[in-house]
Amino acid sequence: MTVEIKQASADQLPLIRQEILDIHVEVRHHDFGLNTEFNSRARFDERLTAYSARPGWSAVMGYDDGEPVGFCFGVPLGPDTAWWSSMTTPLPEGYTVEDGTRTVALNEIVVRKPWRGSGVAWQLHEAWLAHRHEQRVTLLVNPEAGNGSVQAVYEAWGYSRIGEQQPFPDSPVYASMIRPVRQA
Repeated sequence: MTVEIKQASADQLPLIRQEILDIHVEVRHHDFGLNTEFNSRARFDERLTAYSARPGWSAVMGYDDGEPVGFCFGVPLGPDTAWWSSMTTPLPEGYTVEDGTRTVALNEIVVRKPWRGSGVAWQLHEAWLAHRHEQRVTLLVNPEAGNGSVQAVYEAWGYSRIGEQQPFPDSPVYASMIRPVRQA
């Protein structure tokens, strides 16, 4: 299945914010039962606001016949990033040095249930990366999600697990993964 992809920058977020929030609630709360405070609409909106306020934030939205089916968004890691600060696994010296052009973080990728398993997540991912100029992309995934199947999808997309981190006191412990933005 191919969906229509629309790119968005931070100044366009007001046009898609409601769709992003609605999809988040539908998928995280209704489909997956993640009704914790960390996954609440308000807390997710706070994170969305914080991420989109950083330089270089971008998103893609997928549409099927005008209906929003999913999104992904992320932001480059700047010199003052806290991204690597919650790693529980030591990384090699220099691995976490950021300058705003080395690494982009894929903060979220979410697809509504009727479109899952049809390649839509891959389309969103690749459309988003096609406009990125960084060397590598990193993401966090709950290794328990889908009994490990979500992490396996990222591995099939070329990501490697480099350790674990817990970025918020009430968040899960995530697997930290990375891959080159452009695959050889």
